[in-house]
Amino acid sequence: MEKQLTLKHGDLDLQATLHYPTRGHHLDEKRQAIVICHGFIGSRVGVDRLFVKAARELAAQGSYVLRFDYGGCGESSGDYGALGFNAMIDQTRTAIDYVYGMDCVDPSRIVLLGHSLGGAVALLTAVKDKRVKRLIMWSAVGYPFTDIVRIVGKAGYDEAVTKGRTDYAGYSLQTVFFESLMEHQPFQSATRFGGEVLLVHGTSDELIPVDYSFLYQKVFWTRSEGLCDKEIIFQAGHTYSSKQHQEEAIRVTAEWLSGLDRKQQDWLHWSI
Repeated sequence: MEKQLTLKHGDLDLQATLHYPTRGHHLDEKRQAIVICHGFIGSRVGVDRLFVKAARELAAQGSYVLRFDYGGCGESSGDYGALGFNAMIDQTRTAIDYVYGMDCVDPSRIVLLGHSLGGAVALLTAVKDKRVKRLIMWSAVGYPFTDIVRIVGKAGYDEAVTKGRTDYAGYSLQTVFFESLMEHQPFQSATRFGGEVLLVHGTSDELIPVDYSFLYQKVFWTRSEGLCDKEIIFQAGHTYSSKQHQEEAIRVTAEWLSGLDRKQQDWLHWSI
């Protein structure tokens, strides 16, 4: 079952879709909740419906899944180019508020799954919000300002600086948007997240270098707690836009989460 929602975030109406578990679902059993964070000027549907497919498969595996549009994207209200990185963190926390408040959700199994810029947003949100216990980063941005300026183009950035805004793919990106990206360094912040992490990246990513995931893993490994696994998908592009690559990214994600649940159950049985 899927339910369309409107999440209230200040003056913004964030449009969202909640997927209910479709396998072995008992009303008295608390389940994992996954919040999907889309990337730069994206939407909760995803390129080639990536997030729709991921949400439905993860729900079939037994999780609640919430995917939503950031302000100014998809069907949500607001002006994306006037909001910036901090606003996306705050909106993500509103999405977490919703699933955390569901009686049927296990509060110890709140997961953020972020793609591209959404991967960096998910990481910084997880650092700030201790309710997040598991983090999945697909093709994650490592240097928000540098990476987004490279995508938009230096001429576009220069125009935003001199004229106050620039048009990119129909989005009016204001100076404040780029300034907000400068404020965050995900690689430096990664050590402050103590939960479990999965990194997924394609070797043929044309926008965000696959090397970022190797560097992220090295940083996460320096932590005193929390595991970090990595899955590199051969020849996959940035948006996993082939059936094979989509299915592989979703499969490794579902299997990783299931593996964590099995370890948790084994630990509970051993401790009893």
